[in-house]
Amino acid sequence: MTHRFLTIVLLLLDLVDGGTAVAQTEVSDFRPGTTLDGVCYFLPKTVFEVILVAEKAVTKPGEFAAYSDRYLRQPNVPTFESTTWTLKSISLMPYGVPDSTKAYSVKLKSRTSAPFVSLTEDGLLLSINTNPEEYVLPELPKKVAAPKPINGRDFMTREILSAGSTAKMAQLTAEEIYEIRESRNALIRGEADNMPKDGAQLKLMLDNLDQQLYALESLFKGETLTSTEVLTFDYEPSALEEDRGERKILCRFSKRLGLVAEDDLSGEPIWITITPTGNIPQATDNPEANRKKQKMEQGVWVNVPATARITISTAEQTLLTTDFPICQLGTTEVLSDVLFNRHTDTHVLIHQHTGNVKRLWQE
Repeated sequence: MTHRFLTIVLLLLDLVDGGTAVAQTEVSDFRPGTTLDGVCYFLPKTVFEVILVAEKAVTKPGEFAAYSDRYLRQPNVPTFESTTWTLKSISLMPYGVPDSTKAYSVKLKSRTSAPFVSLTEDGLLLSINTNPEEYVLPELPKKVAAPKPINGRDFMTREILSAGSTAKMAQLTAEEIYEIRESRNALIRGEADNMPKDGAQLKLMLDNLDQQLYALESLFKGETLTSTEVLTFDYEPSALEEDRGERKILCRFSKRLGLVAEDDLSGEPIWITITPTGNIPQATDNPEANRKKQKMEQGVWVNVPATARITISTAEQTLLTTDFPICQLGTTEVLSDVLFNRHTDTHVLIHQHTGNVKRLWQE
């Protein structure tokens, strides 16, 4: 989701000979095909990338699972393959996407002082009269693959492999397991016929025996391989007033299937609640203020986002509580065209993902 930017350099020509009036930068609603002599840009709306980190445990039965109780006295071993998902964490990464309802065109006339505008590739406003500071989203958590399974047959003796039936192979494998256990215990007690000369050699021998035991026992007990998975999807907060503070289903999570669709009842619901904090900026109804604002509408429009508290929870617990600015809950305001007349050199930096002013200065 990294947005590369492009800089549009607007060359200004004084088309009026001897004119004394100072031309202004005009801004109008975007109508495709009617603003060919200007720069079209969008203000962003807030979208969240929802990031779930989960453990996926795949259990596979052993080749000799049916003989586990008979030869190893282990009755409760898995007899069929299964997958279990466990949700470990959930987080949000906000970013801005172009809002089609907030598209504007900067129409430049002669003698304006706005020489260039910087935009992202998808048309979000980044800066005016200065180099942009593009924001790069943090990297996602890393997936961790499951370990490679061990093939128990690689540790079978020739006698086991040449057995005439599965039952006989299971019996001989169990006898091999008991012999390895006895050898391991003898080493630990210092009673082995060929004791190692030092601790490092003893550790090497014990590790080797442990590997053999694990591989052969997995033929009876089966094996569970666990990986760490990173699951993501996008969620766009509603701009409707009636949705503010209302609990809504964010997604569903199944212990068997992991992340599932919102309408898939095999998963338990994960809820999201977005509640504005403080007073949401409101457009003024003051006639005098509105009159003055109308005069400024040849300037540049920016967002004034509102902060909201976001809570994500299940039926049993709260998973996340955090605060983020959300463009849809705020308003838009205009930077007066006075800032961009011939007598001032104004520079503006815009937050890429919220569309509000990051820095404004004059030189």
